[in-house]
Parts: sequence; C-alpha cells; structure tokens
Amino acid sequence: MELKASGLAFRIEKHVHNYPHCWRTDKPILYYPLDSWFIRSTARKERMFELNKNIKWKPQSTGTGRFGKWLENLNDWNLSRSRFWGTPLPIWRSESGEEICISSIEELYSEIEKSVKAGNMTTNPFKKKGFVPGDYSDENYHKIDLHRPYVDNIILTSPSGKPMKRETDLIDVWFDSGSMPFAQLHYPFENREQIEKNLSYPADFIAEGVDQTRGWFFTLHAISTMIRDSLAFKAVISNGLVLDKNGNKMSKHLGNAIDPFKIIEKYGVDPVRWYMMTNSSPWENLKFDEAGVAETSRTFFGKLHQTYSFFAMYANVDNFNYSETDVPSNEGPELDRWILSELNSLVKKVDEAYNDYEPTRAGRYIETFTIDNLSNWFVRLSTKRFWGSSMSQDKLSAYQTLYTCLITLSKLIAPLSPFYADRLYKSLASVTGKDLCDSVHLSEFPKVNDSVIDKELELRMEMAQKITSMVLSLRKKESIIVRQPLQKITIPASKNSDTRKHIEEVAKLILDEVNVKELEFVEDDNLLKKRVQPNFRILGKKYGKLMKEIAQAVKDMSQEDIRKLESEGVVSFNILDQNVTINLDEVEVVNEDIPGYAVANDGALTVALDLEITENLRIEGQARELVKHIQTFRKESGFEITDRINITIEDSDVAKNIISNFKDYISTQVLAKSFTISPKVENGEEWNIGDTNLTIKIEK
Repeated sequence: MELKASGLAFRIEKHVHNYPHCWRTDKPILYYPLDSWFIRSTARKERMFELNKNIKWKPQSTGTGRFGKWLENLNDWNLSRSRFWGTPLPIWRSESGEEICISSIEELYSEIEKSVKAGNMTTNPFKKKGFVPGDYSDENYHKIDLHRPYVDNIILTSPSGKPMKRETDLIDVWFDSGSMPFAQLHYPFENREQIEKNLSYPADFIAEGVDQTRGWFFTLHAISTMIRDSLAFKAVISNGLVLDKNGNKMSKHLGNAIDPFKIIEKYGVDPVRWYMMTNSSPWENLKFDEAGVAETSRTFFGKLHQTYSFFAMYANVDNFNYSETDVPSNEGPELDRWILSELNSLVKKVDEAYNDYEPTRAGRYIETFTIDNLSNWFVRLSTKRFWGSSMSQDKLSAYQTLYTCLITLSKLIAPLSPFYADRLYKSLASVTGKDLCDSVHLSEFPKVNDSVIDKELELRMEMAQKITSMVLSLRKKESIIVRQPLQKITIPASKNSDTRKHIEEVAKLILDEVNVKELEFVEDDNLLKKRVQPNFRILGKKYGKLMKEIAQAVKDMSQEDIRKLESEGVVSFNILDQNVTINLDEVEVVNEDIPGYAVANDGALTVALDLEITENLRIEGQARELVKHIQTFRKESGFEITDRINITIEDSDVAKNIISNFKDYISTQVLAKSFTISPKVENGEEWNIGDTNLTIKIEK
C-alpha cells in the first residue's frame, strides 16, 4: 500500500489462490503461530519404523506407503491445544521457569500438601472432599474433578519456594485415544500383569478409517513404542470411505447422502452388512447403491431362506429331529458326499480368509456355495428324495446332509450376518439339540474334516455344473424350454482323457438336469467350427493400405490357426513382404453352428445340442407341461404336499397320447390316485398343452 501511495508500484492485481476454510461453516481460517508443548517423538522414530514392519496391514500398501512414509518423515508431536474442554496438561511452571510434570494423582496430592505448608494454598481440595490416594474405586474418584476450571485453581510450590501455576493448555485428544490400551486397564497403577505379560495387550487387530493413518493408528503406535517398546496392535484394517453410487463423497449439502437407518429399516441390518462387506474389500472405497442391497437380499438371503424353508417343510412332515445315527459317508449317495466335500472345502477357505482379515473373500466364498452349490444344485437334485413316505436310508442321508450344511452355514456367516445367523442356528439346533448353545455366537466355529474332502469328486461335479449351464444356455438361445426333452448331447473328448472320464461319471446327472436322453462322445474336436472377423477400425488405423490383404488372410485362417490364436493371443502373417502381427483383441472369434445342432464352448470344453424334436419327444414334453400345471394348481389350491388326488381329463387326441405313454410318470409326480379320461368334464381347469386346450378336473 505504501508503494501504491508513493506511486512506485509497477503493477497491482488480484491473485486467486487456495485458502483453508472451516469444514463446518465454510468460513476462512486464520492461521497464526503459538507457543506449544511437544513430545520428542523423533527420538524414537527409527524404532517406530522397525516395529511397523511387524504389523499386518490391510491393505499392506497403507502400512508400507502412507503410514511408513509418515514414520520416515516423522516430526515431533505437537501435544498442547488451546481449549477449555479436555485433559489438562499436567505441567506447572513458576514465573522464573521452574517446572514440574505431574505423573499421578497421588503425586499431585503430595505436591498440594507441600504447597499448603509453604502457604501457596490454604487447603488441599482433594483432602477436603475426602479423596484417598491409592484407593482406585469409582466412589473415591467421583469425589474430585481434574478438569478445568478446578485444576487451574491448584497452585504448586517450586523447590525454591516460588508458586507454580498450571500451563493453561490441554492435551491433544489423540493422546487420550493413543493411550487407550493402557488407560482402559488403569496401567501402571493397576493390572500390571495384563500389560507386562501381554495378556490383554497388544490388540489382535484394530479397524478404523484410512484417514486415521496420522491419527489413531499413529498415536497408538507412538505411545506403545515409547512406553513399552512394543506394538499396540498386531493387525489393522484401514477402512475406506462410503461414497454414493457414482463414486462421489456423500454430503447433505449435495443432496446425495443416504440415511442408513432408513435403509436398515427397509432391508434389515444383515443384508446391508453383507452387501457392504462383500461388494468390496473394507479398505477400498465403497460405491453404495441401494439396488445392490436389494439384490443381496433377494439372491443370497433369499436363496438361503428358501433352502431352510424347504428343509423345515419336509422335516416337519417327517418329524425329522436328527435322533438317528449318522449315515456313514461311504454309504451315502455321491451327491451327499460331494456337497459335504464342498462344505468342508468351504470351511477351510472361509477360516483362512477370516484369519487373514479378508471378510470380503470369505463372504463371496459363502455366497457361491450357498447359491450355486447348495440351492441351485444339491437341493434341486435332491428334491424327489424327500417325497417318499418312509424314512429310507437315502432320505435320511438327504436330511442329515442338508441339516449339516445349514447349521454350518449359520456359523460361517455369523461374523458378517449376526442376526440372521442366530435365527437360523436356533431354528435348527433347538429342534435337534445338537451343539445347542444360547446363541450361534457362543458356539464353536466349524472345524474342517479333511477325510470327507474329495477333490476328484468336486472336479467331476464342477464339470457337470459347467456342462449343464452350457446346455441350458443353448436351450434358452434356441427358445426350447427345459420341460421339452431333447435326444442328444455331443461332446468331443478322446477316449482315455481325464475330461471324458469325469464327464462319464456324472453323465446321468447331467442328462437328468438338462432333460436330454443321451450323451455321445466324439474323438475329434472339429465339432465346433469357428471363423475370425477383423476389427477394421482398430486394424485399419494400425496397417492402413494393407487392410484388404489382412482381411483376406484372417478369413482364410484354419481351425488350427484359430485355436493357436485363442491359446497364445497373437498370430502373425507375411503380407506383401511385411510382417503383420494381430492380437486376439483386434479380431472377433465367431462360433458357427452345425446344421440341426446348437454349439457352445467354454475354454477347452465344447458341447453340441441336438435340436430335433421327434414325435415321441414332443408328447413327453406335453406330459411334463401337464405336470407343471397340476403342481401349480395344487400349490394355489392350498393342498398339502402329502395330499393324493384324483384327475379327470376331457377326451382328445392330445390327452390320449399323453396318458397312454406317460400315465405312470404323471401319477408319480403329482401324487395321483386315479387318472380318468371322460368325454365331458364339468367345472374343470382349462390349460393349453401342445397348442391344444385341455379341460382337467382335480379333486382330493
């Protein structure tokens, strides 16, 4: 301003720059220097860095990166704060600079007594209130208050007899937080064994936001290093942030904040917890989307509850309470042995994941098992086993196996889904009395039974699941419903290959699942024909004028060349004396179906589905369609699952063909006592079967 006033300023302009603002009020913040008290943490800097190497960080990059770099460049800790509320700084100073740092209430009590004798205080306020040093009871400590303004009234006496007043600053609140391992046990005044013999210290693990790298994580580590030359915690999960579904920080100001209590009220606590824990690792930022919570509730919890409801419905009918001796595993059906093998493999993987502080991985393992293996495969394939009226060994094995899976799942999900896990556990264990505790959280975590794990069996069943999925996808592509039987699946596999061996052992299971009559193997793999289409946009930019010749070379590729391209990811040509290299992502590999077949491949596995529907297959499909309508009618009419019915069907060519060929099959499926064809049916149900309307009457 002086330069401007004297006319010596060459140029005056505004300069826009960043300036700190209060995060609450958005008002500018004024910074100015103050005298402060520091802890000389740099004196233990190297030791803090060394001890940090023994901490298990999740993710590791936070420990070696953000936290490790902080320790490498560590400065002394600014301990004091100019505040009113908080822990007072226990330092008293005289005007001449004499000072004392009080280390305990007992020491403060003694110093006050000295000050009273010296005439700097008239009475000891602690003694006046009946406080007794060394008595650590709540009743004794509630007699005094060590906070401001009371502590500021205490005047101590220096060795030279001068009065000493307390420094008015407070202690950084993060010092309180970092002292937690010791303060919670009132160490070193009480419970010395708990700390010094490592009975309650260091912590097995802690968890907080990644922003605590320079806050709580550091203060815990620093104080523990300085006090005990030890870790404060063995492992740490540094949580990421919860963002909105677009990856933006949630804020009421921006209008994108989600009320967690409304979400919990709508979906329940456990689906919200499960979604958040399985969507991304805890240390990664989570893009929270309510649709994801709804999907979690529908898929994982829906499938798990459906499986339990299925079990409970039939178990109540048969009064199953697991009082019978376990069916020996070597005598149980292969399906039971498979799911128990998968279950124990799951226990092993989940236990390892939890121990490695990987809850996301554990949850995803559990989801895959529950949805793909237990619900969509085991229960679906075992449904008919629960229908029999007598408790055969096969039926008993099915009950015991499904119970074992459900009770084990209740324990595996407990850390992530505490409330539903407890409900599921109690619903099962309260009936059988097996391993019954007051809560699933008081029961023992499942232990792996390695003797029932059969990796060969798991591999075979995985092959069955994969082929089934491929065939069902082909049916969907060709708009042929599963109820319509087809004749044949063809799979290329050499006679002595492991692939063929595995498929042969589960062939019947595959055929039943996809409703196909036979599975055929062929020796060569020329069943699937492929062709390659160049991506002109990418290759045109890369090779320009050579594009026409390259397109022809790609078109002329043999099946062997295409297989090599898929396996190696690259193929080379010599075009007009120039070496041309084409990557897999620069072309599109297209499958060509065989006439009369639909073909699919997954890696080295190829499956061809015969699409021809003969007259016999068509009639069988109509019979299955009829079963579906009758079962739906039974359910909607409130029939019990054990109710047997009488069926009357109006006469027609379609009805005669269905009944003459599949009467026994239909009767077994729908629990029919009688099946009658009548010229006329009154007050019946009308259903479209095979493009023909059939009138059917069903009575109990």
